[in-house]
Amino acid sequence: MVQVCLNGSRGACDGTAVPLTPAALAESAAGAVAAGATDVHVHPKSPCWRDSLSARVLAPVLTALRDRVRVPVGVTTGAWAEPDPAARVARVRGWTILPDHASVNWHEPGAEEVAAALLERGVGVEAGIWSGTDGAARFAASPLGPKVLRVLAEVTDPDPDGAVTTARALLAELGPAHGRPVLLHGEDGGAWPVLRLAGRLGLATRIGLEDTLFLPDGERAASNADLVGESLKWLAGGARTR
Repeated sequence: MVQVCLNGSRGACDGTAVPLTPAALAESAAGAVAAGATDVHVHPKSPCWRDSLSARVLAPVLTALRDRVRVPVGVTTGAWAEPDPAARVARVRGWTILPDHASVNWHEPGAEEVAAALLERGVGVEAGIWSGTDGAARFAASPLGPKVLRVLAEVTDPDPDGAVTTARALLAELGPAHGRPVLLHGEDGGAWPVLRLAGRLGLATRIGLEDTLFLPDGERAASNADLVGESLKWLAGGARTR
């Protein structure tokens, strides 16, 4: 499984390749799926390009994406989009069009309540476990752990020399992860080394302009499709050298 993360918290200042509008997100997703992505993760944006959990913002994004792709589509529930946990839960309960899944960062206040609200609505939960946080310990103790769709092992170390070590430590912290599938990914300078590690370990992974703006050779990526296509080459290489 290769998930494409279309935009993340990036904005217009990160370049024209980063899709922001519903139409641009749909076009980018279609290209990435054609290149081999099997799942989509998106951060819907308000008119001022801030991440939003509003039903009015999510609905046109999800509609546009589903008009173009036939793979699961997920959204963020990051606390930066709605800092108050109760308001975040209210947003989820107010969604008029539902994503297939949504990521919940387990170290954030209100994570359990947000995850429970998603599960109540039939939305799959991706448990985001960030390196450098207490997310792994909190997830291990969570009664909701066995109910999540998958675990996102998110390596926040951007150092290409240290990210793999950080990734291995995070996976050790996760342990059996309630028996749920694990998707391993990195960011910025750590994105490509961690993706290659995921390939060697036989884990699902992700790539996209949320995680990195650059191809492995340092050239700026022209699109999410370019990143996905390159990731499949790297993963094939990782499988050959396992």
